[in-house]
Amino acid sequence: MIRANFHTHTLLCHHAEGTVDDYCREAVAACMSVLGFTDHCPFPDGRWASVRMTMSDLPGYVRAIKQARIDYPQLTILAGLECEYVPEFADFQRDCFLGEFSLDYLMGAAHSYWHEGEFKGIYGQVLNAEQLQAYANYLVDTMNSGLYSVLAHPDLFAMAIWQWDKAAESCARKILEQAACCRMPLEINAYGLRKPAKEYAEGVRSMYPMTEFWRLAGEYDIEVLPGSDAHRPEDVWGNTDECRAIAERFGLKVINEEFLQRIRK
Repeated sequence: MIRANFHTHTLLCHHAEGTVDDYCREAVAACMSVLGFTDHCPFPDGRWASVRMTMSDLPGYVRAIKQARIDYPQLTILAGLECEYVPEFADFQRDCFLGEFSLDYLMGAAHSYWHEGEFKGIYGQVLNAEQLQAYANYLVDTMNSGLYSVLAHPDLFAMAIWQWDKAAESCARKILEQAACCRMPLEINAYGLRKPAKEYAEGVRSMYPMTEFWRLAGEYDIEVLPGSDAHRPEDVWGNTDECRAIAERFGLKVINEEFLQRIRK
């Protein structure tokens, strides 16, 4: 299996460190062969600006990746963005990111979700059953949009529940059913393993990856990508082996090679 990380951020998102070059040097040192950059996408209206690049940053981001392909020929370097699905900007993401800038792939993500007529964040909250269903519905819409090649941290909602109960399982199953239906690869995200563990009903655990989610995933015909979600150059491979172990534990199909082939067609 190739040593690949398809989820990498740079300082442009205002909550990560390092340049494209910094990550490439660390990837070479870690004997990696594939490195995908997926900094948080800009929006034309400037929403969520504190945690993503601006539109004016985008050309320089793409240029830096193109230069890195010259400077690090031993690496396969991919250009992507991590994006929230906002229906009114769907055409923009398609035409600008995949069209004008010819990015290799977009990664769907849900740090917020659509509920009661507005986007609501999941950080610092405990989601109730209704909110969990809204979160699952938003991820279903994200996958159905056809914009994204992979879904980042689909179990991120696990950081915002007190216990794994029927509502959490229902949320998880809705996400997994849709991923299986539309053949959307799901990322097992390592960033949660580098964050401080928190106390939940069942005791102290990582916020994500959530064991119960991935155990359920083993019941579905899905594909997975272990991803570092690196926010520092030294984490470009950080905890990825643990995510691979989760996939192996629950019999999940890791598709690093297949995913690379798909997005490079």
